[in-house]
Amino acid sequence: MVRIGVVLSGCGFLDGAEIYESTLTLFFLDQAGADVTIMAPNITQHHVMNHLTQEVTEESRNVLVESARLARGKIKDLATIQADDLDGLIMPGGFGAAKNLSTIAFDGSKGAINSDLADLIQALHQAKKPIGAICIAPAVLSKALADRGITLTIGNDSDTANAIQTMGNKHQESSADNIVVDENNRIVSTAAYMCAASIGEAGSGIEKLVNRIVAMAEKS
Repeated sequence: MVRIGVVLSGCGFLDGAEIYESTLTLFFLDQAGADVTIMAPNITQHHVMNHLTQEVTEESRNVLVESARLARGKIKDLATIQADDLDGLIMPGGFGAAKNLSTIAFDGSKGAINSDLADLIQALHQAKKPIGAICIAPAVLSKALADRGITLTIGNDSDTANAIQTMGNKHQESSADNIVVDENNRIVSTAAYMCAASIGEAGSGIEKLVNRIVAMAEKS
């Protein structure tokens, strides 16, 4: 049974992990028979958004605690996970990836990335273990693997695509129901809600990504 890690960034697309993308990832991993480790950094969210009004609130929340909502409490601190614990990794999207796992939402290609996540991604890439990134998460992956020439997609958002290219990587346009596979670097990405019009459209690409990551991990 392959061991796949899933990195969450909170709970809710405006300030954390995108709930549909996260749930679909976990669902398809379960269908594929993977042994899943869910993780998130034990840090304070950048801010908390009211998802009804889409306004910033005065609340303060913890990324690990909020991610535990999606994980039904079965979650680990990202800082405790090593590359040897996993055969592959998947990062769902949501603004939390760009606000909590990194500062890309504010600083673009010059943004910083959580050091524990960067270390894990770099160690997995060095070990040639597959990594999947969904929605905005490919931009985070691009920052962790800057100047490696990896190929990724975030759909057709020109600003984010340009940021990926400024980081020394390559962007390939793609629809939400498809994936982009960088075989040499063992990286798979899908645009999901960067351009999806429905949960079904996003789910089609996520299912393909999960199945490809699992297949790659089985061959590692």
